[in-house]
Amino acid sequence: MCLGIPGRVLSLLDGYGGQLALVDVAGEQRKVNIGMLDEDARPAPGDWVVIHMGFAVEKTDQAGAERAMAGLELMGRSRDDAAE
Repeated sequence: MCLGIPGRVLSLLDGYGGQLALVDVAGEQRKVNIGMLDEDARPAPGDWVVIHMGFAVEKTDQAGAERAMAGLELMGRSRDDAAE
């Protein structure tokens, strides 16, 4: 598993060979390449994906997205914060 950021697909973008989606990542809209996902795992609007380096590397559900974000937030804590 790689370090990834969860995002929710807002729409699939026309053109680009069907490989780009507009994704909400922590309140910001980003273009994400979904071409690495298998055809049967291609996301639709409302689906969650895990993003690494601008590419969706896996499709997930809301619970998986929340776990991924919690892990990222935990890694962002200092040692002093973790000791509290």
